[in-house]
Amino acid sequence: MNKRYFYLIEIQYLGYRFHGWQKQPKLKTVHLMIDKTMRYIMDGKPFKTLGSGRTDAMVSAQQGAFELFLEDKIEDEVAFLELFNYNLPQDLRALSITEVDKHFNVINASKMKEYVYVFAHGAKYHPFCAPLMTTILDPLDIDQMKLGAKLFEGAHNFKTYCYKPTETGVFNRAIDTCELVENTIFTASFFPEQSYMLRVKGKGFMRNQIRLMMGALIKLGKHEITLEYIQDSLKPESAEVMDYIAPASGLILNAVEFES
Repeated sequence: MNKRYFYLIEIQYLGYRFHGWQKQPKLKTVHLMIDKTMRYIMDGKPFKTLGSGRTDAMVSAQQGAFELFLEDKIEDEVAFLELFNYNLPQDLRALSITEVDKHFNVINASKMKEYVYVFAHGAKYHPFCAPLMTTILDPLDIDQMKLGAKLFEGAHNFKTYCYKPTETGVFNRAIDTCELVENTIFTASFFPEQSYMLRVKGKGFMRNQIRLMMGALIKLGKHEITLEYIQDSLKPESAEVMDYIAPASGLILNAVEFES
């Protein structure tokens, strides 16, 4: 059996024109563009790629990752990365490449993921904001939303915040950090003077979990639900279904930490 080589490649991308990470028939996805570019630069040599996780349509990544499996060793990793970036579309960029061993698994090795959800409220802002920021036209009670965000921290039953949960799903999960703060990470001349972000860190998240949590916070900010509602929705016996999923384009995978 031929020796195989394994590489961790960190990437970032603007998700606005992509239908998420996972390959789908007749749709442009991040994984499709990575494999299409890889196929071109590998010039017929076999390869396989595996993402560290899936992002939904229009969700962006400041730092994502995938694992590359090869039968031939990359002799010059710097040159390989340059060639890969030269051929990738402009809304996708490789940040680094690191050789790993056969025991490394890009999915299982992820020990922490940090997402941010960027938003502004109370006015109609520049259309150029749309790929990175959700605009809520109504005024929001930010102080109340900050209190609500902290309720999600810790170990809870997050079934209310899972899109179409199954009977066999694991809903008891822990969130290490959940806070609503001013947005100081992403700036642009056309951004509103003040914007905010929900910052969430944890081992892993269920389908649409953060967007459903953000949906609850937006409803809280409009005084459509209360802090007690959020507290009750996280209890083991809760059968509540959150009916509002916040728009996808404000969500950004900000960082992924791997086991060393």
